Amino acid sequence: MARKSRVFSVLLLFTATSLTAIGVADIATTGSASADGAPVAHAMPAAHAGAAGMRMPVSTRASGDDPDGDGYIMADPPVTGVTPSTYDPPHAYFHEFQAKCAPDHTLPDDPIVFPGQPGKSHDHTFMGNTGTDAGTTTASLDAAGTACLAPGDKSAYWMPSLYDGDQKILPIGPQTIYYKSGVTDYTSVRPFPKGLRFVVGDPMQTLDEFKNLKGTVEGWECGTSYKNFDFPATCPTSQDTQLNLRLQAPSCWDGIHLDTPDHKSHMAYPVATGANQNVCPADHPVALPMIEFKMAWPVNGDMSQVRLSSGRGYSFHYDFFDGWDDATLSAMVTHCVNGGLQCDAHGYDESQPQKGAVLDDNYELQ
Repeated sequence: MARKSRVFSVLLLFTATSLTAIGVADIATTGSASADGAPVAHAMPAAHAGAAGMRMPVSTRASGDDPDGDGYIMADPPVTGVTPSTYDPPHAYFHEFQAKCAPDHTLPDDPIVFPGQPGKSHDHTFMGNTGTDAGTTTASLDAAGTACLAPGDKSAYWMPSLYDGDQKILPIGPQTIYYKSGVTDYTSVRPFPKGLRFVVGDPMQTLDEFKNLKGTVEGWECGTSYKNFDFPATCPTSQDTQLNLRLQAPSCWDGIHLDTPDHKSHMAYPVATGANQNVCPADHPVALPMIEFKMAWPVNGDMSQVRLSSGRGYSFHYDFFDGWDDATLSAMVTHCVNGGLQCDAHGYDESQPQKGAVLDDNYELQ
């Protein structure tokens, strides 16, 4: 408890700001002790800003990274004293790099929502880390292999499995996961803290909630059909037509937690300001890379039997559990995101070859 108590005073400051900013009506609390022995309450928004109505189950089970089972996993050390940057750097149209990670296995597990409880979740398609299951921890990610092109990316990425009737359909080959700046000051973006995890979207969300989720880009796409927030009735049957989806994650961190009981409250989307800037909110001041899933499933034609293991198309959501090698991620963020480049999975911008690459031909740090 001593490690947690060091950051509770900072947590309460962030919480007070957060409650004012998002107008929380209901607070879920768990009792802890402060440094002087007085009870301290964790405050958790009932509905995350920008994702009203979310109903993700809260964590109630101890796990390797959360031995007391209260759902709070603390950053050690926390990142404090950060003010959201309003600096407007030289214009750069791109500030991103790609991670290329293939689907590796499927399981009815979710180590974020149901840690240590195998079989309790709907079926998930896992990409990246090859050892991801209900018992996954930060340490186990590091010890396992990866289906990402970069050996330094042992992160776990997962999403509800897609079915056509009773047939499970997996994306073919490495999928593109963008890491980009979600804020105007792309020079302020810093790497993920090791072990950060969160959920984007919610399996219980309604069609309207999915449509208005801040991270929703175009909804489901196939051929020339766009902005479908449930599966379209049909898709073109041409050989190259696949079902596509892009969904962006929140990229502003509170600097305190690697996870919270609702798996969302420690993260927030940037907010637009009057100066036409995207800036992190004051209660989540730390700018991290914005992850964008860009998934493609080899299914087209009659879509009437297409479904997700979580339900209708608008129940789509995904999970991220950071397992990057610190040096590799730091180099990619510094070179590509902070450097204002459009990098491929090598950390190389074809339009600016003079800038070089971060990773070698084997996708390893040079």
